[in-house]
Amino acid sequence: MVTKQEEFWKRDNFLVITDGTKPAIKWTIDELRKKGKSVCVLDYSDKPLEGSVQDTSEVPESVENAIIGITKREPARIIEKLAEKGIVNFWVHWRTDTCDVNHLEYKQDLKIITGRCPMMYLGSSGSIHGFHRFVSKALGKY
Repeated sequence: MVTKQEEFWKRDNFLVITDGTKPAIKWTIDELRKKGKSVCVLDYSDKPLEGSVQDTSEVPESVENAIIGITKREPARIIEKLAEKGIVNFWVHWRTDTCDVNHLEYKQDLKIITGRCPMMYLGSSGSIHGFHRFVSKALGKY
C-alpha cells in the first residue's frame, strides 16, 4: 500500500520554500530536479538561490504542491497565502511545523504532511537518507 507521503512525491510540480536554515531542503530541490520534476523555489534567505522567487505573489499559477522548510518565519502564514492561490498540497519539513500549522491540518480543503523529512523519501538507498528510510520503516514511522 502506498502511503500519503509516497503519493506526494509521485506528483510532477513543486514549490520548495526555504530560508537557508534546513540543509535537507537544498538536497530536496536537487533530488526533485534529478527526477525530472518541475521545481520553483521561493527563497527567503539573505542570499537567495539563482532563479528563485522571493515572494508568494511571484509563484507561478501552475504550481500545485509545496514543500516548506523554514524556521525564520511562521510556515502557517505561508500556507495560508499559497492556499489563496489554489495550492492545497503541503509538506512541512520535520521539526519546522508549528502549532499554527497543526491547526491548519484540520481544514478540510488542505492536505498537509508534517513530521517527515523529504529526503527520507527522495534520497538514494546507498545514502544516509536511505539508512534513515530503513530505520523509519523498521520502527513503523515511515
